[in-house]
Amino acid sequence: MTIKKHIPNFITLLNLFCGCIALVFAFNEDFEMAFYFVCLGIFLDFFDGFFARLFNVSSPLGLQLDSLADMVTSGVVPGLVMFQMMISHSSTAAAGHLQFFPYLGFIIALGSCYRLANFNIDTRQTDSFIGLPTPANALFILSLPLVLKYADSLMLIELLTNPWFLLAITLLSAYMLNAEIPLFSLKIKKFSFKENTLQVVFLICSLLLLVFFHYLGIPLLILLYVLLSVLNNKVLKK
Repeated sequence: MTIKKHIPNFITLLNLFCGCIALVFAFNEDFEMAFYFVCLGIFLDFFDGFFARLFNVSSPLGLQLDSLADMVTSGVVPGLVMFQMMISHSSTAAAGHLQFFPYLGFIIALGSCYRLANFNIDTRQTDSFIGLPTPANALFILSLPLVLKYADSLMLIELLTNPWFLLAITLLSAYMLNAEIPLFSLKIKKFSFKENTLQVVFLICSLLLLVFFHYLGIPLLILLYVLLSVLNNKVLKK
């Protein structure tokens, strides 16, 4: 029983370890490897809770560790990536003379920190989310430099190299993390299509987006997630 008790926390620390490695890659502007390690961290983040429930060893310590690990993997890393994108392109636009401008990318880290702290005390978010979860936001932000790297669309390149557009994404990101917008959970508790129609439709659409659009499919599926949640909220109100 003692060993089982520590397994979820060990997995959480592995998530943190992945976040630390992702930070190193992000500092060196290797955004692809940073993206993969954040994905691995998010994968581990899912399984720490899974094993905590499986072994019935959930604890306040585990809850705090989970948020602290997420703060690095899904908070600091995307903030640093946005900083790196801004610092790379701020000299090419009107914001070039504002030396502090790229540091505004860390607003994402601030928004993530506030969300994670609020999530720990918000009893409404046990079965669904209010505001965009930090892992989803991290995937959205970390996909942007990869979309830019492989983009063959001039419009996309112009947008993702415009510091003002990047600032707009940063502010929108911080807002969505803490917005009072209910978002459906992806957890499937019962194997019934009727009760999980929304989740199944989203997963199928996500797979198609990733197959056809590759890295561009990641921000598109995050936008789809928010859009489907908003539509679902309107249907439930009727």
